[in-house]
Amino acid sequence: MIKVIYQGKLRTEATHISSQNKLLTDAPKDNHGKGETFSPTDLVCSSLASCQMTVMGILAEREGINLEGLEAYVEKIMVDKPRRIGRIKITYTCPDSLELSVKEHEKLHRTAMTCPVGLSLHSDIVQEVEWENLHLKA
Repeated sequence: MIKVIYQGKLRTEATHISSQNKLLTDAPKDNHGKGETFSPTDLVCSSLASCQMTVMGILAEREGINLEGLEAYVEKIMVDKPRRIGRIKITYTCPDSLELSVKEHEKLHRTAMTCPVGLSLHSDIVQEVEWENLHLKA
C-alpha cells in the first residue's frame, strides 16, 4: 500500500507503507510546476524501465546471465490534446562484461516487452526499446 499526501504547490509525497520509503513528485516546469524532482509522468516512464529490468533480471538469474551494470536511459515524449505520454523510449546500455548469444538477447528483449507495467499502459503509448554496446557471442 502507498499513501500519497498533496503538499501544495503541485507537490506530492508518497510513502511506501511497509518500508516507510518516501518519494516526492513535482509538476514539470512545462506544466506550471517547479520541476525539482520526478513528475508523475516521469515515474510512469521510469517504472516501465524498472519493471523491464526486474523481469529481465528474473530471467537472467534463471539462465545464469549476469546483468549487473545494465543501464537504462529513459526518454519521455509528451503529446497534447489531451496532454499525455505519447512515447517512452528506453535505451539499454550494456556493460562491457556482458556477452549474450542472439537467443539470450531475444529472450531478454521479449521478456522486457511483456513486463507488467508495459502491459498495463494504454496501447496508444509507443514503447520503444534500443540496445547499445551490445556484445553478441559468435
